[in-house]
Amino acid sequence: MAKLPIINVPDPMLKTISDEVGQVDDDLRRLMDNMLETMYDAPGIGLAAIQVAVPKRVIVMDTEGDEEEGRQPVFLVNPEITWESEEFSVYNEGCLSVPEHYAEVERPASVKVRYFDYHGKQREELMDGLKATCVQHEIDHLNGVVFIDYLSKLKRNMIIKKVRKATKDVEIL
Repeated sequence: MAKLPIINVPDPMLKTISDEVGQVDDDLRRLMDNMLETMYDAPGIGLAAIQVAVPKRVIVMDTEGDEEEGRQPVFLVNPEITWESEEFSVYNEGCLSVPEHYAEVERPASVKVRYFDYHGKQREELMDGLKATCVQHEIDHLNGVVFIDYLSKLKRNMIIKKVRKATKDVEIL
């Protein structure tokens, strides 16, 4: 497996709408394995393929486990939300493409998601809590939306400016 570079805002690729995947094959599984390693290393709980500059509708997540308790990765290919609850919840979200910045985002508390798994088997799963928040956040990425797009223009621009500066400071070192 290989660790992949994660792109940051304001990279225009993050505004790309990702393409559907035709089939789950060995190349796609290799991408998912590399994405998972990248996500764990970052560390994060979710990663969309577009965040590693691959415009495919692929997500990896692990909101349940950790190294000590045993990881529980979920691989979602062509995920789509088929139902969402009327009840909402607010979560202080962060993003690997917006390092060290967090903001409260309101989303449906529960969602039902249809997707193909690591082996190409179609599944449908009811998700709630952190898992529901994470899958919605990652599906947003597949649709060219970053969590800071839910914020006011002023807050969004301030965050982008700070991420740009931090990135430039790292490049200088």
